[in-house]
Order: sequence, then structure tokens, then C-alpha cells
Amino acid sequence: MIDLGLARISRLLQYTPQTWRAFHVAGTNGKGSICAYLSALLHANGSSCGRFTSPHLIDRWDCISINEKPVAETVFREAEQVVKQRDQEHGIGATEFELLTATAFEIFHREKVEYGVVEVGLGGRLDATNAMKEKVVTVISKIGLDHQSFLGNTLEEIALQKAGIMRPGVPCVVDGSNAPTVIQVIEEHARMVGTQVHYPREPSMFEALSREGFAASQIQNLECAHLAFRLGCPGGDASLGHVIEVAKGVQWQGRLQMLDITKVTGREQPVLLDGAHNLQSADALATYVQSRLPSEGKKVTWVLAASKGKDMDGILKILLRRGDSVAAVRFGPVDGMPWVKAADPGAILALAGEHGISASQRYNGHDDVLGTLKWACGEAAGGALVIAGSLYLVSDVLRLLREAKTH
Repeated sequence: MIDLGLARISRLLQYTPQTWRAFHVAGTNGKGSICAYLSALLHANGSSCGRFTSPHLIDRWDCISINEKPVAETVFREAEQVVKQRDQEHGIGATEFELLTATAFEIFHREKVEYGVVEVGLGGRLDATNAMKEKVVTVISKIGLDHQSFLGNTLEEIALQKAGIMRPGVPCVVDGSNAPTVIQVIEEHARMVGTQVHYPREPSMFEALSREGFAASQIQNLECAHLAFRLGCPGGDASLGHVIEVAKGVQWQGRLQMLDITKVTGREQPVLLDGAHNLQSADALATYVQSRLPSEGKKVTWVLAASKGKDMDGILKILLRRGDSVAAVRFGPVDGMPWVKAADPGAILALAGEHGISASQRYNGHDDVLGTLKWACGEAAGGALVIAGSLYLVSDVLRLLREAKTH
């Protein structure tokens, strides 16, 4: 159930002291990557740090990390049980995400972390994570159209919801590549709240990271994380060389991730795994694929899934080129998020046909993710293969690989 509001979570968090200082990250795209870079910088600085991002990838507890390691299942379940008991005893009626947020904050308190890096779940102003009190820096990443039924139908309306994470006197880092109208909304809200907006402006970092092979979207996210770190930890090592070394060690699953799927398919060449699920992230993925993956004239084989309600017509228009092949599949049930439903693979393929993909180059995998991957590997024949469209499909693929390693 999605029911935005701060009343329930505020009651629930009365019983969990916030003994840590928070970096709060909102946005449509890139906020998870910013959190990963930021927590890595804090950890490299010798600071104890908790991180809470969503959704989880394989297990419900892997969305909570302490010092760059996912919490143990036993630690998660013990804290979750305490939170659920409080919810029941006080008749709060918290939603699934509110219970998860409170569990993350309870673990941060128990582990006595110095800093918490927290990703907004949905929106910002009314998101459960916005019940935090001890914010040291807020961050707003790239804003695009997504979750319009909850946040508004224009970029400006969505930006105002994201800007709701600001606090008086707490610096706010903003991705300066946002649309001018978005920047205007954010700056007007900052003046009303009583805080200052900061933009990353480091040409030398962009050039250096480009030489290291980072994609433009990755660099923008790292620049935001770097500036947030400098503002929140002014005594920390923020030198360019140090930042590059830390960033090269960050493994952020499901975002432009080159993945070996030999164990489950027999394919020897790595595939690209990316959770792109809206127009903006699809554009970043398409740019990466066209510049990095295929040789000139070679096709791309896509394995796609989507949540119901996503603009797959717009996404496919960005991703697909004539001659490409497309397999569509339905991801499995999402643990702890029963409201998430997969789109019909047949509908995705019908749209692919409208964008020039012939019937012989389309495959309906129905509910069979493994079978779909095997078809795609055969179709790609060693060429470029990209798995995208949903973080929940990313989860299914990573789960398949983990299961294969245990057998």
C-alpha cells in the first residue's frame, strides 16, 4: 500500500532516537547512485555510516547497509519485530514502507553510526524518510517524469515535492543539469525555507572521470555526492585523486552493471544490466549502449520487463533501433511490496512492433526469466545484450545468479 504522509511514521519514530546525522537524497534518477558514492566517501573517511535505499535487490534487508555491508538477516528481523510490535501496541497502522524506514533507523541507532545516508522512497515532502530530524545535507538529483499519480503531472510540480526535504539552514546540493524551470522551483522553495542551494561545478573532475570511463550520468551523480560530502564533512579528504579511487571501488548493482551470466546461460560475454524504468533513465542507458556496447551496424538484443503504469511506449522509442531483438518477461512477486505488479509482456512486445521490431525478432517469455535469458543469449550470438526496464527484473536476474552459485 502506498499512502504518503508523515503522521504515522512520526509516531513510530518517537521510540527510536536519531543519534546520527543524515544526508537525505531525493530525485527521480541517480539518487541511489549518489547514496552509494556518498556512503563510500564517508566510509573511506573513517566515519561509521548507515545507508538506506529502496527498493531492495535480492533480500528485503539488503536495502540497509552498515559500513558498506548489508545488514545480517538476524539483525534486520530483530529490529523489524521491535518496530512492528510498537506499531501494533500503539495502533499506528503504518504502511510497509513506513515499517521498513523505521526498521532502518532503529538499526542505525543500535549500530551507533555517525552518519546515515538515506534515499527518499517516493517524492520527498510526504515520504516516510522525511520524518528525520538531524539532517546535515540534503541532495536533489536529476528530476524527471515518474509516479505522476502521486507527485504531479509536470516537472515543476514534481520538483516542488522533491524540494520538500529541505530544512532551514541545512545546505542543499542540486544537480545543475536539471531543467531551468526545475531549478527555479527549487531555488524559490529554498528561499522560502531559509536555506542555500549548492551546485557542483568541477570541470576538472568531469574530465578526469571521463578519462576513467565513467558515463556522463555517473559523473553527475558523483559530483553531487562529492559536494555533499565536502559540505557535511568539511575536514574529510575530498581531493580529486582520492574521490576517483573511492568511486572506482563502488559496486552499485543494476546501474550500468556489466554482468557475467555464464553460470545460468552458458554465454561467455558479459551482459549489461540496468534498472532504467522511466524516460530520463532510458535516455542515459541508450546513450551508454550506443557509445559503449555495439560495434557499428550491430544490433542489440534487449530483455525487458516493466511495472504496470510505466511509459513503455516512450521508453521503447528511446531504446530500440531497427534490427534490434526484444524479449519481454514478467518479473516475479516483490517481497514486502505486494502493490507492485508486472506489465504484460505481450503488451510490451506489441509496442516494440510499433517501433519497428519484426515479429521474428520478438519473444514472449511470460513468467520464465531464465528461459527468456537463454533465448536472448541465442539471439544475440555473442553480440550486445541488455537487460533493462525494471529494478524488479534486475532483482530476479541477480537472484538467479545467486542460486546458481549455491548449487
